[in-house]
Amino acid sequence: MRKLVVGTFLSLDGVMQAPGGPDEDREGGFRHGGWLVPYFDEKFLDIMTEWTLRAGAFLLGRKTYEIFAGSWPNSTDPADKVAEALNTRPKFVTSRSLAKVEWRNSFLLKGDVAGEVAKLKAQEGAEIQVHGSGNLLQTLLKSDLVDTLRLWQFPVVIGTGKRLFGEGTIPASFRLVDTQFATTGAVLHVYERAGALRYGEVEVGQETVIFDPDTPPPTTHGDFHGA
Repeated sequence: MRKLVVGTFLSLDGVMQAPGGPDEDREGGFRHGGWLVPYFDEKFLDIMTEWTLRAGAFLLGRKTYEIFAGSWPNSTDPADKVAEALNTRPKFVTSRSLAKVEWRNSFLLKGDVAGEVAKLKAQEGAEIQVHGSGNLLQTLLKSDLVDTLRLWQFPVVIGTGKRLFGEGTIPASFRLVDTQFATTGAVLHVYERAGALRYGEVEVGQETVIFDPDTPPPTTHGDFHGA
């Protein structure tokens, strides 16, 4: 069974749109493209390289595929390990509009995306990584196919743009398994799936109660209220 690992870049307010350049994704009139570039440093690049080399395959939405396919094949440096991985390892592409994919070792997934991804996960092999691919991520999250989240969070607030967790994301719990820091203030959090969302109630002077979704909640009403 292969793990499906999502890696993405987020602002403090959860925006993931166009982190790498002004023209990466202007959909919706987005004008803040390239917002993470000032936060590159050697530590960030080292972590990204190590992370990418773990992949046995990549799963990409159409837009991310087209951006990658227009860039990474141009790298001819044999020392560029990230380029080598992306150019040689299998890439599964989801699209309703593409008739074919021509980047080396790329395969087009049509029809039931969630079903096709579930079949890929059932195979033996190293992890399947999702990079970017905001629209595809919504399908994966709604279908509960994500095993691990690797989230780079950057010290910026954007206020508008596409977000990782959109409408229809299922309630779920994750556990934090790693945190790393870049020198620029960017923070990497790694989370692994940890079952269903749990709930609780706290009342002043009484024991805190934690309960599962299928367990009837306590009948008392707590005095602790979130803002």
